[in-house]
Amino acid sequence: MVVTGFKATRARKLTPAEKEANRVLAAGRAPVERGFAPLKNWRILTKLRTDPARATHLLRALLVLANIEATTGK
Repeated sequence: MVVTGFKATRARKLTPAEKEANRVLAAGRAPVERGFAPLKNWRILTKLRTDPARATHLLRALLVLANIEATTGK
């Protein structure tokens, strides 16, 4: 399932509830995007040809390493 935010148009402004829903969605999405940014820079996923289950384990390990790198500042 894909969850997308609400979009305003010139004719229709967002309600306060829709704005709050967009804020909540952005708050949940930000850590994930920050986690994938180092993986994209490392280009480790560009040539990944493996079983999806194995890729999931690899991705989790890489995210842990990226998190350690981000928290230690090295």
